[in-house]
Amino acid sequence: MKINPVKALSDNYIWVIEEGEDAVVVDPGESDGVLSYLEERQLKLNAILLTHKHHDHVDGLEGVLEKYPNMPVYGPVETQSLVTQVMKDGDQFTLLGRDVEVAKTAGHSEEHISYLMDEHLLCGDALFSAGCGRVFTKDYQAQFDALAYFNSLDSQVKVYAGHEYTETNLRFAQSVDPSNVDIKRALEEVEELREKDKPTLPSTIEREKRINLFLQAETLEAFKKLRDNRDQF
Repeated sequence: MKINPVKALSDNYIWVIEEGEDAVVVDPGESDGVLSYLEERQLKLNAILLTHKHHDHVDGLEGVLEKYPNMPVYGPVETQSLVTQVMKDGDQFTLLGRDVEVAKTAGHSEEHISYLMDEHLLCGDALFSAGCGRVFTKDYQAQFDALAYFNSLDSQVKVYAGHEYTETNLRFAQSVDPSNVDIKRALEEVEELREKDKPTLPSTIEREKRINLFLQAETLEAFKKLRDNRDQF
């Protein structure tokens, strides 16, 4: 199995999970790039996964479904008008012959979910490399709980986030903890990748535990202060 990004909008990634000639699309914020990707590689679309309701993650769904009608669409209750299968925390199902586990990772939106497919985490906007999603719901406890879930995952789990925010997140992290060698080294690596217009994702849980200050926050209060500061950065 391999997972590749399709660039969308200004900084979104639409992830395409591939197993042989079969594919699953995650969070189609727009359709043209996805349809071109599938056609060029002669991939057969099996399903679509949604992590949350925000427009930059769902607006391409209609266009994809025009090309691939009757396609199974999985998503949280907040996307129930768009999906064929409503997913909730703890649900399990099979795609491309592999087990998928669903976890509620709210905070960024009320019912945001993440999908764990073997050692691959499709986490939308709940977790970014060196960061996490803006807490639009103001439910900081929900986002803090989501981070606890991410912290509980095996170190080798790969992280496929919905945006290319890594460089900005690391610059913020460095402003908070300027003596952190791991953050300094990561920023240098990321700057080199971005100069070549290469993705900084996927990351891993092991890497994120070293460079992601949000995962390191030990209390809700510490997390909220950090997130509020990031919002102003």
